[in-house]
Amino acid sequence: MENKNVGYMLLGISFLIAIIIFMFKNVLTSFVDSSCPLAHGGDYCPMYDTISQQTYLALSIVGVLIVVSLVLIFSKPREKVIVKTRIIEKKPEKKVIDVKGLNSEEKIILELIRENKTIFQADLIEKTGFGKAKMTRIIDRLEGRGFAERKRRGMTNVVVLKE
Repeated sequence: MENKNVGYMLLGISFLIAIIIFMFKNVLTSFVDSSCPLAHGGDYCPMYDTISQQTYLALSIVGVLIVVSLVLIFSKPREKVIVKTRIIEKKPEKKVIDVKGLNSEEKIILELIRENKTIFQADLIEKTGFGKAKMTRIIDRLEGRGFAERKRRGMTNVVVLKE
């Protein structure tokens, strides 16, 4: 809810409370008028002072509510700050892998793994035309040097590039 609407609502409630206070004061004064002269035997009753004090206290509280409601009504609404930002996508840097000491077959397999990040061992066999045993030996050497990792998936293996 906006501050202005809350202020108007609080102002209306304050006026209703003020009306109730004056009605209560009139009823209480008429009650004191009829009962106090009988008890004290005079024209003046000390209850009048109490009624006045209570009325002034209640009206001062209502005054504070009215001031708060006026502040809410006339205060400026908060402004929305829009900040334009530029989003720069950071391209992942390709990790330079030292391929010294690898033979041509190992380089081919390593390049296929780098392109796909993860690839089934059966797909490597299919793409290169190497036999199963030869592929296993090549991947074993790549694992030994820390370039790749083999993970078991059901009946086949997935070869993953090690980060």
